[in-house]
Amino acid sequence: MKKFIETIKNIWKIEDLRHRILITILFIAVYRFGSYVVLPGIDAAALSKLQEQTSTGLLSLLDMFSGGAFSQASIFALGIMPYITASIVIQLMTIVVPYFQKMQREGESGRRKINQYTRYLTIFVLILQAPSYLINLKMQAPNAFAGNWTFFMVTSTIILAAGSMFILWLGERITDKGIGNGVSLIIMIGIIARLPQSLFQELVSRMSEKTGGLVMFLIELLLLFFVMAAAILLVQGVRKVPVQYAKRVVGNRQVGGARQYLPLKVNAAGVMPIIFAQAIMFIPLAFVGYANETPSAFMTAMMDHTSIWYNLVFAVLIILFTYFYTAITINPTQMADQMKTNNGFIPGIKPGKATVDYLDKIMDRITLPGSIFLAIIAMMPAFAHLFDVQAEFAQFFGGTSLLILVGVVLDTLQQIESHLLMRHYDGLLKSGRIRGRNGSVSAY
Repeated sequence: MKKFIETIKNIWKIEDLRHRILITILFIAVYRFGSYVVLPGIDAAALSKLQEQTSTGLLSLLDMFSGGAFSQASIFALGIMPYITASIVIQLMTIVVPYFQKMQREGESGRRKINQYTRYLTIFVLILQAPSYLINLKMQAPNAFAGNWTFFMVTSTIILAAGSMFILWLGERITDKGIGNGVSLIIMIGIIARLPQSLFQELVSRMSEKTGGLVMFLIELLLLFFVMAAAILLVQGVRKVPVQYAKRVVGNRQVGGARQYLPLKVNAAGVMPIIFAQAIMFIPLAFVGYANETPSAFMTAMMDHTSIWYNLVFAVLIILFTYFYTAITINPTQMADQMKTNNGFIPGIKPGKATVDYLDKIMDRITLPGSIFLAIIAMMPAFAHLFDVQAEFAQFFGGTSLLILVGVVLDTLQQIESHLLMRHYDGLLKSGRIRGRNGSVSAY
């Protein structure tokens, strides 16, 4: 406790760090305030059907990412997800489209162009998503608004698009003026905003329904901390490949000759495999919703996130998507070329194709256990639900929410620790350094 108080004092002594933290808190407060501002013309008391719809399935994930704004018909209802969607599309295009590949190789100027295209695509996604959200709102809560529907559709689409772009602006300001990655922090705040209410509901449920009482609630908390520790291991896990750099003469100086390590992440795909798998698992529910027939036993099992078939298919999809996303984000050929350009080589491995094959083999070996571990963490909420854990609280036992939460917290703490060590203060830990996501700049 004494060490913690001393660290807080040291953080407060560093003027730049203090200003960055206060600015971050201010921008987050603006974001949370906007999450409670309902669209003009909407009766918030008539949104019970919408809130019921967003309590389960893929929509519950969207509602969690928006901090509850989605189910409240807020001006921030679409949150940051359209930007994430646009970022994923642009990221894939930098792999398959030569024009975007060229921009990626142009350095800082290319990165600015890619960011500009990402914003344009975000606006396009918003123009499509906002009317879809409003049509669903009309179907779920027809008594929530009155007046001309066309006028409401046009004005609300503009407001929803502007709200999401304003959130993106807040995220960029947090990145520039605050602490941590702004977009990731906004997503994390949306997730963690639901934790106090979920925790209280779980406590009330355990105490009132005679399902274990306070003892069972404490056991749940211990299991939650254990799962968090496992998620930290998954986020921080790397395989270090030794790289030897040959000596060379630059000007009048001799450089090189040192051995460094190339960190290859056990889970290079992050949370994307879970997001992709959840989107596909939502398809059976969509088909049943449009069909008038009674679903078969298999379809019923695929709509139940606690069933064996659902979790088996879910796990297989996560493993496959982990390999797919790792393959498109990690380029062994580029790594080998960079090592060769800098007179580096892996001891015992010839430069060129042999190095590429070696890195491919290493990635295959570490991706398999990483993908299985990721699938287990993704299925933890289903296991928690089987033990009568409330649905909202069960979401914190694993899946996308837990991995984002752990990853963003580690990244933010790593930045704070860097400021402390740069000013010759002790870090946040007595021994070792906090490792974030090894250069990952966002949660997705």
